[in-house]
Amino acid sequence: MTKLRCIAVDDESLARKLIEENVQQLPFLDLVATCKNPFEAMEVLQREQVDLMFLDIQMPGMLGTKFLASLREKPMVIFVTAYANYAVESYDLEVVDYLLKPVSMERFTKAALKAFENWQLRQKPPVVAEQPTIAPRHFFVNVEYALVKIMVDDITHIEGMKDYVKIFLTTAKRPVLTKSTLKGIEEKLPEKQFFRVHKSYIVNVDKVESIRSHQISIGAAEIPVSESNLEDLMRLLNHQR
Repeated sequence: MTKLRCIAVDDESLARKLIEENVQQLPFLDLVATCKNPFEAMEVLQREQVDLMFLDIQMPGMLGTKFLASLREKPMVIFVTAYANYAVESYDLEVVDYLLKPVSMERFTKAALKAFENWQLRQKPPVVAEQPTIAPRHFFVNVEYALVKIMVDDITHIEGMKDYVKIFLTTAKRPVLTKSTLKGIEEKLPEKQFFRVHKSYIVNVDKVESIRSHQISIGAAEIPVSESNLEDLMRLLNHQR
C-alpha cells in the first residue's frame, strides 16, 4: 500500500508522542519526522516529500496558522490544537481537518482517512471526456493529374472497376473517374452513411429511393445488391428511420 508521508509539528513532546503512536496504528500513514517548531518543519519540508502535516497552532516563535500561510507549496494539513478560536482562520487556509486536544483515536482516524482519500483523488489523472468522432465531410481524389474535392453528402453511389473507381454525384452529370480501389475510397467514407452492397458498389444510404428484389434505385441508377449484404442493408435502413 502506498502510504501518506507525514510529519508532526508541536512544541509539546507529549503531543508529538501521541501523534506518533496514533500514526503507527494506521497502515496508510508513514511518519517521516517530528518537529518542535515551524522552523524545524521548514527544514524537513525542504529535504523530504511530505504529503500531510499534523500541525499545532499555539507555538513559541510562530503560530501554526502563520507558518502554513507562509508556505508556497503546501502539504495537506490537519490542525491539532487546544484552542477552538482559530477554526474560522483554518477554514480560509483550506486545511483537511481541525482537531481539538485531547484527540480520541476515533477522531484522529477519521481525519487521517479524509486526508488519505483526498490524496488518492489527487493521484488519479483527470477524466477527459471522449470527444465524438466527427465524420469527414469531404476528401480529395486524383483526376487527370489534379486533386478534385469530393463532398461526401453529394455522393449517390460509387462503382469499382478494377484499378479505377467511378464516383457518382448529385452535383455532376458525369461521374468522377479516379485511379483507386473501392476499398481505398470506402476507408474515406463515414461508416453509418455508406454501405457496400456489392463487391463492385457502395451506396449512400441517404440517397436510396427504393429496393426491389436485389436492386436499389437511386435516381436513374439501378444498383445490384448481393444476397449476403441485403439483410444488413435492410437493417441499416430501418435503423435510420
